[in-house]
Amino acid sequence: MSLASLFTRLRFLMKRRHAGELDDELRFHIDQAIAANRAAGMSPQEARRRALVDFGGIEYAREESARQHPRWLPGTIAQDIRYALRSFRRNPLFALTVIATLALGIGASTAVFSVVDRILFRPLPYAHPDRLVSLGLKHAAEPYEFMMGSFFYDWRDRQTVFTNITAQDAMTRPCDLTERNPLRLNCIQAHGDFLPTLGVAPILGHHFLPGDMLPNAPLTVILSYGLWQSRYNRDPSVLNQLIQIDGAPARVIGILPQEFELPSAQTADVLLPKQVDVAAVRSGNAGETMRAFARLKPGVTIAQARAALQPLFNDSLGIAPAPLRNNIHLQVRGLRDRQMHDILPVARVMLAAVLGLLLIACANVAGLLLTRTAAREREFAVRSALGASRARLLRQSLTESLLLALAAAIVGCAFAEALLRVFIAIAPAGMPFLHRATLDLRILLAALALSIFSGFLCGILPAWERPRAIALAARAPRATAQAALRRALVIAQIACSVLLLSGAALLLRSFRNIEEQDLGWKTGGILIANISLSSQRYNSGQKQMDFFTQTAVALRRLPGVSTVAIADSLPLTEHRHWYSDIAIAGKPPIGSSGDVVSTDSVTPGYFRALDIPILRGRAFTEADADAKDHFLILSSQLAARMFPNEDPIGQRIRPDHDGPYYLVVGIAANVRNGSLTGPNLPEYYRLLRKTPEDWGADQTLIVQSALPP
Repeated sequence: MSLASLFTRLRFLMKRRHAGELDDELRFHIDQAIAANRAAGMSPQEARRRALVDFGGIEYAREESARQHPRWLPGTIAQDIRYALRSFRRNPLFALTVIATLALGIGASTAVFSVVDRILFRPLPYAHPDRLVSLGLKHAAEPYEFMMGSFFYDWRDRQTVFTNITAQDAMTRPCDLTERNPLRLNCIQAHGDFLPTLGVAPILGHHFLPGDMLPNAPLTVILSYGLWQSRYNRDPSVLNQLIQIDGAPARVIGILPQEFELPSAQTADVLLPKQVDVAAVRSGNAGETMRAFARLKPGVTIAQARAALQPLFNDSLGIAPAPLRNNIHLQVRGLRDRQMHDILPVARVMLAAVLGLLLIACANVAGLLLTRTAAREREFAVRSALGASRARLLRQSLTESLLLALAAAIVGCAFAEALLRVFIAIAPAGMPFLHRATLDLRILLAALALSIFSGFLCGILPAWERPRAIALAARAPRATAQAALRRALVIAQIACSVLLLSGAALLLRSFRNIEEQDLGWKTGGILIANISLSSQRYNSGQKQMDFFTQTAVALRRLPGVSTVAIADSLPLTEHRHWYSDIAIAGKPPIGSSGDVVSTDSVTPGYFRALDIPILRGRAFTEADADAKDHFLILSSQLAARMFPNEDPIGQRIRPDHDGPYYLVVGIAANVRNGSLTGPNLPEYYRLLRKTPEDWGADQTLIVQSALPP
């Protein structure tokens, strides 16, 4: 005899033994009742009848006794599951249709939730992230708050609502790992208390020490986990070693955690100490712009912190540059709000839309289950007549819908993984946290919760109707209540679908309008390369100019290249300058306006390469590049503002307070420079002459060619 058959026989004998013991006990109680009735003077037949009536029925007593056994509930659930699986096997097309419909809703919901989870719900990778805030000055021309050095040190000493205030550089900068196999990295400088304020500890090594922050101190660095893994194979011996950063020796003192991210949501491979002369910054002899972050004291709210900093902000306005004073305000907000910025409402809309899709799928499945329940009404009526309770029938229906939903969850997770890969592949660069979206355990648990919710939602409506006795007849009348409910579900599906389709149509129309709008410059057939030269190797304007001019000459010799130009920025990424800093020769000062203008420094081929029309005057020429004079081209918008009633050509303009005057030689057409959706900024273009003083280490090469990239 096999072990399986032996186990089956033993289980059967145990059931028979349990049933025999139960029958003996029931017989004992009935015999006692009969004896009591006989003692009361009843006949034997009457005494037995009365005892059975009072007892309530043997089968009912057996069932009630079985309910008290610990194995009753798992046994009935297993029975419901087996019955449901047999039901699906009899009608596989129905089961596959329900699974496919639910899988679409669950898969889409899971994929979108994996993206918005890091934006809306997942805690930031810092200690007590709800107490971290971003603070600084807010100007209309800058999407994020910034901090000036003279403000920062004054506020840090006088504030009372934070445990600490710290800061990092406003932007990361390219840097080179110049040891064997040179590597281009992103570096950023931060104050010594930067990591302790965030509540982050290196997994190896230690934080910056006070001595690391002194001017001209030996350079120390903290490496990101990604650089430590890819470059040094997670070798712990890299600690205290000297590596070459931009040709200078730097000692590695720590390794950041794998999940670490800058509070500014930027990406950096190396963290450097902010070596600054605080006394010079306080006195105004050294400028410094940074991003500031702080940790609230326990019990202090963001509103209270903002109110406490307002007097410090008002005091600092007296030393602020004139264009800033009337155009900035204090900004204090939570770190999540700062990181996500305008992504938060988009994430909420995406989540609401995909939940709407899930509800449509659930309504569709509920309609299918209602139709199936109507076809099985006679079956449920028979089961009810045989003693099945309302709760048992309800549980059976919910079991079927939950099984379908769990099967849909498995298919939906596979669909979500594929959909997530598509999201990552087609998404434009710069989408925050999208590259980190994965189907981890947290997301899978969310998918499981969605499937249970979907199964319950789909199954509760069909299971709620009580079986009717008339369904036992050979021809039962049509269930008008179910028909009305099915019509209501169809109406709800159509309403939600129209809402989602309308939103999608509007979104596509907006996207098409953005794609088809006139940028004012050509994008097709244009290749660009952003180059940042090493400050160690190219440490003079002459070396920087020679590199870029020689590179441009070499590129022009390539077959298929028609135009090569160089600029320090491109449209939509230009530098900003205060409009009030501009002076016009022979005219009074413009005044302390808080407006900004966009500015580029370009070589003569810039307008030809990007096909930007020159409306009046002329473009820059190679002869201009060899001249000693300075030349300027204004955008049509800036020319109309500065010279509303006279000819701008031939005017002399000084863009900077202490700079030279530039001769205006042309008026260019306006181009998109603020954003694709916002207003354009006034703009001027400076000529990059063949003079070292005009050049810098960061330039962009622009190549016009009909060849593929």
